[in-house]
Amino acid sequence: MYNTKCPAFSATPTLLRRFGSQLIKSAVLSASTSLRVLALGGEAFPSLTALRNWREEGNRTQIFNIYGITEVSSWATFYRIPEKMLNSTLQCDLPVQLGFPLLGTVVEVRDANGFPIQEGDGQVFLGGRSRVCFLDEEMTVPLGTMRATGDFVTVRGGEMFFLGRKDSQIKRHGKRLNTEHVQQVAEGLQQVESCAVTWCNQEKLILFVVSTEDVVKDDLFKELQKYLPSHEIPDELLLVDALPLTSHGKIDVLKLNKIYLNQMNMKSDCKLSEKEELWGKLQYLWKSILSLSEEPVQIPKESLFLQSGGDSLKSIRFLSEIENLVGTSVPGLLEIILSSSFSEIYNHILQTVFPDEVLPGSRRYATKRKYSDTHQEESGRKPRRQQADASLNCGCDFCAFTALSRGGQTLTRHGTRLFTRSAQCPSPRSSDVTSQIHMQSVNPLPIVEKSEKPETGAEKLELSVRWKADTGKCVDASPLVIVPAVDKSSATVYIGSHSHRMMAVDLYSGKVKWEQILGDRIESSACISNCGKFIVVGCYNGLVYVLRSDSGARHWIFPTQDTIKSSAAMDPITGLLYIGSHDQHAYALDIYKKACVWKLKCGGTLFSSPCLSPSPHHLYFATLGGLLVAINPVTGDRIWKHFYGKPLFSSPRCCLQYVCIGCVDGELLCFTHLGEQVWQFSTGAPIFSSPCIMASEQEIIFGSHDCFIYCCNMKGQLQWKFQVTSRVYATPFAFQNHRSSDQTLLAVASTDGKLWVLESKSGQLQSVYELPGEVFSSPVVWESMLVIGCRNNYVYCLDLVG
Repeated sequence: MYNTKCPAFSATPTLLRRFGSQLIKSAVLSASTSLRVLALGGEAFPSLTALRNWREEGNRTQIFNIYGITEVSSWATFYRIPEKMLNSTLQCDLPVQLGFPLLGTVVEVRDANGFPIQEGDGQVFLGGRSRVCFLDEEMTVPLGTMRATGDFVTVRGGEMFFLGRKDSQIKRHGKRLNTEHVQQVAEGLQQVESCAVTWCNQEKLILFVVSTEDVVKDDLFKELQKYLPSHEIPDELLLVDALPLTSHGKIDVLKLNKIYLNQMNMKSDCKLSEKEELWGKLQYLWKSILSLSEEPVQIPKESLFLQSGGDSLKSIRFLSEIENLVGTSVPGLLEIILSSSFSEIYNHILQTVFPDEVLPGSRRYATKRKYSDTHQEESGRKPRRQQADASLNCGCDFCAFTALSRGGQTLTRHGTRLFTRSAQCPSPRSSDVTSQIHMQSVNPLPIVEKSEKPETGAEKLELSVRWKADTGKCVDASPLVIVPAVDKSSATVYIGSHSHRMMAVDLYSGKVKWEQILGDRIESSACISNCGKFIVVGCYNGLVYVLRSDSGARHWIFPTQDTIKSSAAMDPITGLLYIGSHDQHAYALDIYKKACVWKLKCGGTLFSSPCLSPSPHHLYFATLGGLLVAINPVTGDRIWKHFYGKPLFSSPRCCLQYVCIGCVDGELLCFTHLGEQVWQFSTGAPIFSSPCIMASEQEIIFGSHDCFIYCCNMKGQLQWKFQVTSRVYATPFAFQNHRSSDQTLLAVASTDGKLWVLESKSGQLQSVYELPGEVFSSPVVWESMLVIGCRNNYVYCLDLVG
């Protein structure tokens, strides 16, 4: 037991904590203690908050931070904590400095290249002419040898502050963190007596806590979220009676990890056994992850994870907890967590774990429905209007048309020549597909947060409903608009809905030209074929449907092995169609030969749509596993890949120089066509919106879940941002103002149903219109008509009038 008459006491911080804060305060560091010196070393020094809590008012013990390594016979530096610092009531998050070298000791801080530095971060090296120890099999050591400590510090104004050991610097969720910093923050909480953090099996961040009182783990998580960023929040928090120590008085990390693994093994014996337990346990996990223990007992069925306080990192933790509960992996669940309601998450898990359970209206995946003959109707169901066509040889039979799809993507075919351009600024290519694009410099605009109020004195623009068409259920897909060259008045909108219905609607009148009932929900947007005679669309049942554009008749059905939400991309050079599936494969289809030319496993679920670059001829796919892949479109060979490590829901977009994509961590990433990352731009929330690259290739427009629309230049610098009233999921569409040919406008939707029209150079609001339902569809504009889908079951065409 501790002797209060001892004039000096040296220990590791962990050993001192074993006494407990009450005993430390009442005896070791009491006002009446005879202890004159307390020297703490061998581990990271306690936070000043913890130190102050240990001292009784009136205590006069001198407290030292001592630092060193065995390789130089232990202590090498010391620092006496000033009385003023100990008595201060000001919040201080900085670590205590290491202090001054002992006599005969040389201290250097070196950067990653081994050069001494006077300011900044680096590793500590210790030595001196007389401070030498023999290690392992060493027989001689030159005088003045400097030993690498493995300890990292930051040097500020000549003072060294401990950052952590090399093995405490870890990379988690794509970001660096220091486990000792997490520990210091946790021990500063009032409920925490002592704690330790481990990186178990290099995959789980575990916080072990000895509490001062009976505490609820959810309450501790709430407190940690106040002081730590998301990537530093532990995966697990375990309450323990005491922290195990090594023979040197330090925390025994191996024993702590064993405690955690034993507890996980015990949990595995209590996994979900009956489907009736799932709803309640899923509710508990949801509230636990989101720290909603004080909320009402039942989580509403329509609750969305991101809107309830979740983020991409919490979603990964939620996924891990669910898979641990059910005892198996749940394919596609991460996407469902991030984009769907609580009840949809529940149904997805239920169908995976209990596949025999019949759920009315639930998804049916292609893995449960295989086709021996892709020309047959699925499950005996007949199409509503048309029977399947015979094979058509359309390789040389072309129609002249203009096709517009989300993000301002425009294709124009004249006879056998096809031109690609941006919708707002026609620029015919010098060959069938490629052209030279002249880069123009853009002077940075003042960075101003725009408001919802239109600019004073500007011409007033209004949106009014031209027509609306009932699809039967929610419309999350984006429209495809096809304008024939011979008769523009017969332009057609192609769009699918959750009702399984694929529709062709006259752009000008809203009259339904044809509709086709497919096998399941449609969220994939349609794509036109090279010849203009077919549209291609993916379906929840894992099938790719090739339909006649004039009648909806089925030309071909190609099966993948899982849900398809990805929208197809067409290669005007080869005529191939490219599409991704939740089965983790990218597919290249020849719809004329009715054959799969190649397929490539991409190492993650393919949710977003592929992007084709004509020059260089690259095809880009992104996965929910955080992988961006460049593929040779002709052969299917992988050209390069970049692993970002976080889900990519946004679709990649290309220009002559770069390919850009948004991520759920709020970053917009920019790469060269060689796979080198050029820059990244940070927003405050996940980016599901795909980038829209302007015709000048000088600006990128995109939305974020932080309720802003952003405009960046090609250096990743913010030009302007505009605040809307809800999350932005849709992709912006740039188009020319039909009343002013020199003005480019932007149309973008927020999820609360509002359509925003902005001036592209300044971000100034021109008009706003509210639809009677949520919107996840992206707008497409032709002339003065804006087409978009809505979750109130309708597809809308609105006129933009002055």
